[in-house]
Amino acid sequence: MPSNLQHHRFYASLRTTCLIGLLAMSSGCKERPALGGRGDTASSAEPSSASTGDELAYVTNEDSQNLSVIDTRTDSLVATIPVGTRPRGVKVSPDGRTVYVALSGSPKCPPSMPDEECEKLKADKSKDGIAEVDVAGRRVRRILPGGSDPEQFDVTSDGKRLYIANEDAGTASVVDVEKGTIDTTVKVGAEPEGVRISPDGKLVYVTAESDTSIRVLDAASGAVKARIKTDRRPRDIAFTRDGSRAYATAEVGGTVSVIDVPHNRVIATIKMPKDAKPMGVRVSPDGERVYVATGRGGTVEVIDRASNKIVGSVKVGQRPWGIALTRDGKKLYTANGPSNDVSVVDTDKLTVIATVPVGKIPWGVAIGPAPAK
Repeated sequence: MPSNLQHHRFYASLRTTCLIGLLAMSSGCKERPALGGRGDTASSAEPSSASTGDELAYVTNEDSQNLSVIDTRTDSLVATIPVGTRPRGVKVSPDGRTVYVALSGSPKCPPSMPDEECEKLKADKSKDGIAEVDVAGRRVRRILPGGSDPEQFDVTSDGKRLYIANEDAGTASVVDVEKGTIDTTVKVGAEPEGVRISPDGKLVYVTAESDTSIRVLDAASGAVKARIKTDRRPRDIAFTRDGSRAYATAEVGGTVSVIDVPHNRVIATIKMPKDAKPMGVRVSPDGERVYVATGRGGTVEVIDRASNKIVGSVKVGQRPWGIALTRDGKKLYTANGPSNDVSVVDTDKLTVIATVPVGKIPWGVAIGPAPAK
């Protein structure tokens, strides 16, 4: 939640805005606080002129319930936007005008907590949803339905549909963005998490952690086309640009599965270093490299696609989870949970060139074009 100082600044900024509006248009303006759950929320900072660069990075902060905005030209924080409860998955619309954030009213259950203890904690389903953030206005425009306990999701290339993993329900929800409704709900296996649409837009991959598998959905109908067995606790997925291969991380298995997409089968399994807990995964724009965040391993490992061998490694912040690449692939951003920051990696030199403080427990990161003024 925002600090007292942030609230003070927010209200001071709002009072100034109201006064200007009264003088210019003789119209009223009413103060209201930023909301912690569902509903519209406003930024604690005015949109910065520094945020109009080529690309912006968006980082969800699970415990502080906000979204950090980073200018990738300067690798500096330019805005913080309150979004709602437990923000995790994050995606940018194709035009860069909207950012979608998965919100969940389900309680946090750390790995050390037994399942029976976690089940005793109460969930507030009224806080589940997908926040639709207006980038230019730095505010939540509306909350879309996202099914129960939405975590990761993907958006179609035309921005019209969202495919969402519902972790506690074992389903995937398909949302019509314009209508703001759930069109389809599909059973996909226990504890779904990672969601990725194939480059041609015809397939949707959804990982099922407890089921140690990936469900392959037909994007048009939502029907399950195939089930691909993976290593233990699959987390995230990335496709090559041509869609012929996909890479799935396995947190408990400590591996990355290489998938032959046309034939729905694993053709190679790449072992990560000792202590690695593979999480986020991305493929470079040229298709030559695969980047894997290792969670508690504290690194990003680099796989050569041609040989399926690890060819590089870079130490980043604590427990990197979500990762994202700039459009040209020259920089990679990692969300580092316990260290409350983002590491910026030069992918040519495999060195950290900046560390950006963000909110509390950063979870996911997405990069998209900065909208034109």
